[in-house]
Amino acid sequence: MVILPKIPIGEYVELAVFWIELHLGWLLDFISDFLDFMITGLKDLLLFFPPIVFMIILAAFAYFTGKRNLKLAVGTFLGLLIIDNLELWELSIETLSLVISSTFLALIIGIPLGIIAAKSDLFYHALKPILDLMQTMPSFVYLIPALIFFGLGNVPGMIATLVFAMPPAIRLTNLGIRQVPPELKEVADAFGSTPWQKLTKVELPAGLPTIMAGINQCIMLSLSMVVIAAMIGAHGLGYQVLLGIQRVDIGLGFEAGLGIVIIAIILDRITQNLSPK
Repeated sequence: MVILPKIPIGEYVELAVFWIELHLGWLLDFISDFLDFMITGLKDLLLFFPPIVFMIILAAFAYFTGKRNLKLAVGTFLGLLIIDNLELWELSIETLSLVISSTFLALIIGIPLGIIAAKSDLFYHALKPILDLMQTMPSFVYLIPALIFFGLGNVPGMIATLVFAMPPAIRLTNLGIRQVPPELKEVADAFGSTPWQKLTKVELPAGLPTIMAGINQCIMLSLSMVVIAAMIGAHGLGYQVLLGIQRVDIGLGFEAGLGIVIIAIILDRITQNLSPK
């Protein structure tokens, strides 16, 4: 027995999606072209380097960011060598390009929103239910409007990844700034710091470990979406895993999954070492 008439939430959402598609098609096309250029440009840049050169560069980067951690550098080099040996290099670069692009956009949007949320309780309380919705809504749901707006390919996969991966960056940026000791803020005020000086020279540096944890989580969540994004045409290792599922090919799926794991471990260790202790 229904006590009240059903609220047609689904119908309202459908109307909103189709209204956007009908009246803002020019904007969606511009966004699609820009994001596709961004992903393709990054992929072409990374593929410009021969695999062995890219391995050495990334291993050296891991070595110096890890405070001369030789084990991290060797592990990075060997992990990439395994990917190349499995003949997954180009697919891995496609996945890496999608993850880096999605993470970059998520941070460009998420960190400023986190800063505003830390400065305004009203804004934070308005933003919090939206973040809860973004984090708890099944990720497959994001694929439907992304597919309608942008068609098949890397762009809708990137949009879905962006929505899924952005909340930790916002939440942990907000938390990092709110946890700055009041004494530091009082000292900054006593020296006559402007709000911008206090933010850039006191609050952001003090909250950087927590903010870096948000960046790390953003990267990991982006990687976790690559297989789901493959369902709407995103390329890379995720598509290989999906292909393995469709063909019931254990070897194909395991090799592609191993490539994703290797990339995840490398990115996780590097971002952890970038965070100040």
